[in-house]
Amino acid sequence: MNRVLIKNAKIVNEGTIFEGDVLIENEFIVEIAENISAKYSDCKIIDAEGNYLIPGAIDDQVHFREPGLTYKGDIASESSAAVAGGITSFIEQPNTVPNAVTQEILEEKYQIAAEKSYANYSFMMGATNDNLDEVLKTNPKNVAGIKIFLGSSTGNMLVDNEATLERIFSSTPMLIAVHCEDEETIKNNLEKYKAEYGEEVPVQVHHLIRSEEACYISSSKAVALAKKTGARLHIFHLSTAKEMDLFTNKIPLEEKKITAEVCVHHLWFTNDDYDTKGNFIKWNPAIKTAKDRDALWEALLDDRIDVIATDHAPHTLEEKQQSYLKAPSGGPLVQHAVVAMFEAHHQGKISVEKIVEKMAHNPAKIFKIEKRGFIKEGFYADLAIVNPGLPWSVKKENILSKCGWSPFEDFTFKSRITHTFVNGQLVYHNFKVKDIRCGKRLLFDR
Repeated sequence: MNRVLIKNAKIVNEGTIFEGDVLIENEFIVEIAENISAKYSDCKIIDAEGNYLIPGAIDDQVHFREPGLTYKGDIASESSAAVAGGITSFIEQPNTVPNAVTQEILEEKYQIAAEKSYANYSFMMGATNDNLDEVLKTNPKNVAGIKIFLGSSTGNMLVDNEATLERIFSSTPMLIAVHCEDEETIKNNLEKYKAEYGEEVPVQVHHLIRSEEACYISSSKAVALAKKTGARLHIFHLSTAKEMDLFTNKIPLEEKKITAEVCVHHLWFTNDDYDTKGNFIKWNPAIKTAKDRDALWEALLDDRIDVIATDHAPHTLEEKQQSYLKAPSGGPLVQHAVVAMFEAHHQGKISVEKIVEKMAHNPAKIFKIEKRGFIKEGFYADLAIVNPGLPWSVKKENILSKCGWSPFEDFTFKSRITHTFVNGQLVYHNFKVKDIRCGKRLLFDR
C-alpha cells in the first residue's frame, strides 16, 4: 500500500483556497479534511505548510517528438521536464515522423508512452486531405481528439481542401482541435519580405509574416464551419486581439461547442522581445504585439479563452541558431509554464484559483478526462506542491528538456514546484525526477 499524507497545505480547487490535509492511498485521493491524523505507520507525511497544493496541470498541446525526431526530444525526456514543472498529464500532437494519421501509427505512440512516460498521456489523431476513413475509426474513449493543421506549421499535414474539411467537421462527434493560420496570406507576406531583404529576412518581422490577418482569416473560417456543422471545435494557441471577438463567455464552459486556448509564450513575450531572444521565441503562430498580449490576458480572465497550454515544441540549439528563414518554429516550455503563471500571479495579473482553473480544471472539462484535473476524493492523485516564495533561476544545468535550452534561461522565478505526484507516486522532488514511470493513458468520459 502506497500511503502519503500531505499536511497543512493551501488546497486550491474549484475557485477556493482552504487549509487542510490530503490523504493518498495507492493511486487515489481518499480523504480531504481540515485535519487528518496519520492512522498508519507506513504513511509518508509531507508538511506543506505555507505552500499551495494544486491539481497537476493538464497540457492539452505538446510536441514530444517521438517517434522520428527524437534528437530534439523524446517522451521520456520531455515528460520528465513536464513533471518537474507540475504538469502531470499531456496531450501530444500528430506531426511526429511518421505522422500519426493511421490508427496503427497512433497506437504505436501509445505503446511507447506506456513504457517511457513519467506523466499521463494522450495522443491526437491527425487529419489529412485524404484519411477521413481512418479519422472516423478513432475511439473517443481513449483518444483525446482529432487535430487539423489549417496552416502547415510543422510537417506535411496541411488540410486545405474545403470539401474535406467540411466532411471531417460534419462526420466526427469527437473534439476537433485546430491550428489556425492562413497559408496563402503567410506565403504572400513572406514573398514581400524576401523581396525586401533577400535571404536575410530578420526575425523581427516574423509576426508580420505570420500576421494578425493570417490568424484571423483561418480562425474565423474554422468558427464559421463549426457553427454550420455543429462540430465540437477547440482552437489552439490564439495570438491576436482581433480573434477575441470570435469567442464568448455568455454560456458555461460545459455548454460551449467552441472553446479556445492561449499559450504561455503569447501571454509572456511581445514582438519587442525578438531583439534580444531572436529565434528562441520564434513560434507559429507568432508572438505578436503588446496590444495583442493585453487582449489575450483580458479574454483569458473574462473566460472567452478557456485554457492555458504550452505548445511545447523543442528544437536543438544548432537548429535555432540558424538564420531566421532556416530556423524552425517552436521551443520548450513544459518545465516552466506553471511557475511562469505563478510569476504573473505575483505581478497581480491572475489569481492562483484562476491558474488552476485554466491549467487543470478546464482541460479536464473540455476533453472530458476521467477522474483528473481536480483535488477530489476518488480522483487520481495527480498533484503539485508550489512554494510561492522559493526563488530559483533557470540555468542550462537544471533544464530537463533534451534540447538543453529555454526561452526563460537566466530568469529568476519567485515560485518553485517542490513536489509532483502522478497517480499517487511522488515522481519529482526539489529538482530531482525519480525513475518512476507511472504515467497512464488518459481515458475520456464520452
